[in-house]
Amino acid sequence: MYSIGELRPGMVIIVDGDPYVIAAAQHSKQARQGGVCKTKIKNLLTGSMVNKSFQGNDKLEPADVTYGKAQFLYSDGEAFNFMDNESFEQFALDNETIGDQANYLVDGTDVDIQYFEGKPISVMIPPKMDLEVTHTDPGVKGDTASGGSKPATLETGYVLQVPLFINIGEKIRVNTQSGEYVERAN
Repeated sequence: MYSIGELRPGMVIIVDGDPYVIAAAQHSKQARQGGVCKTKIKNLLTGSMVNKSFQGNDKLEPADVTYGKAQFLYSDGEAFNFMDNESFEQFALDNETIGDQANYLVDGTDVDIQYFEGKPISVMIPPKMDLEVTHTDPGVKGDTASGGSKPATLETGYVLQVPLFINIGEKIRVNTQSGEYVERAN
């Protein structure tokens, strides 16, 4: 059990039966009153952010959150299917859980999975991914690296802006947090 004095950003706790990660914690104490910890916490099941205050003697239970590796297998339109790299068990996560990360998932991609009480609850993809360009307008002779940008469709169907010299069939590195082109991939 954690006391309110031990709460720090990044810790995972149980609040009302759900796992929450602490995004921010501010401790304060006034003269004769007990301490107070004002926190901003994120529900790991729903993704919602909540402001919550904990009082002096409150004890908080650490969440049983573990991490593992899995491989993305395929999407059937309703869910994304993965295989645990250790047990080889297959499981599915719905579109809402995957969210914008779907723009970067290619069959065979290794991802980190977050488990709560043995059930997968979220996916963490690498910060940069190499993806193939499947459609873009052809580059024109004289186009340079600093000469502007054009839209390109990736193998996942995601569309982003790339430099004019990028052509169909090339692999590019994409920042998965911002969704922007980084560089050509080798």
